[in-house]
Amino acid sequence: MDPDFRQDDEDGHRLMRCPFCAHDDSQVKDSRPTEDNTAIRRRRQCESCGARFTTFERVQLRDIVVLKNSGVQGEPRREPFDRGKIEQSVALACRKRGIGQERLDQLVSGIQRQIETLGDSEVSSQVIGEMVMEGLRHLDSVAYIRFASVYRDFSEARDFEEFASTVRDVGQS
Repeated sequence: MDPDFRQDDEDGHRLMRCPFCAHDDSQVKDSRPTEDNTAIRRRRQCESCGARFTTFERVQLRDIVVLKNSGVQGEPRREPFDRGKIEQSVALACRKRGIGQERLDQLVSGIQRQIETLGDSEVSSQVIGEMVMEGLRHLDSVAYIRFASVYRDFSEARDFEEFASTVRDVGQS
């Protein structure tokens, strides 16, 4: 069982552990769907310390395993899919670009849906990286180049020049 949860209460709701004091009970103060209707945003308040925090409830169609190249003797390393890693990568690429959090969440949710609807329980990190590249290409050309520089391991300025020359300016709508 996930350590952030404990048994269901009498109404069948899962009780969330407070991230500040680790108390087992928090009360939901507000629930509403996210703008793209892919998650439920819940504002909670700890019954013990009174701290408020936000949680998100998302649908997960199946357990996805990511295949990474850094395995031993050519065998791929396997790890559970973690939406947070895509969120961090996208946020880093879009840092100081004036792109709203809502648009970033929509991008990440779209990528997650694509992964889940592939029909496979295993997906390579290369496939995920290409999905992120494609999403950023349509969102913001600078974020696209930033992500590509890490994902494709640019090692010198010429790599940036060559890649940037292939990128058409993407307007932020």
